[in-house]
Amino acid sequence: MAEIKLMKSNSDILKTFQTVNQLRPHLREDKYVETINRLINSNHYHLVAVVENEEVTAVAGYRMTESLAWGKYFYVDDLITNESHRKNGYAQLLWNWLIKEAKENNCEQFHLDSGVQRYDAHRFYLKNRLDITCHHFQLNF
Repeated sequence: MAEIKLMKSNSDILKTFQTVNQLRPHLREDKYVETINRLINSNHYHLVAVVENEEVTAVAGYRMTESLAWGKYFYVDDLITNESHRKNGYAQLLWNWLIKEAKENNCEQFHLDSGVQRYDAHRFYLKNRLDITCHHFQLNF
């Protein structure tokens, strides 16, 4: 039976690396736990996973914050289902948990950015009633 688990311990965080690395291939395994802990401590980041039979099948990283534009909002930084576990309902299970978490914490809005090449993810987001509301611009240094 799949369960949703907040990944807080270093060993739990490390278990998410193989899945998150599919979304964020620039990450290094030897720095991953340190990076996640820094995000938790400085940015109120939360790491949550779907775990079934001791295996991580899907992962999300999120934070709750506030801005003048959006009020209190829930922002999903990372959302990925392990390639070997797609089309099994894990993304929907995690999605439902994230929406519930946002509502239970009185967030006024739910946000995420998605790379323009992630067509399957976009179909999933649109199916789950997200609207495309802006363009995101970036400048690398």
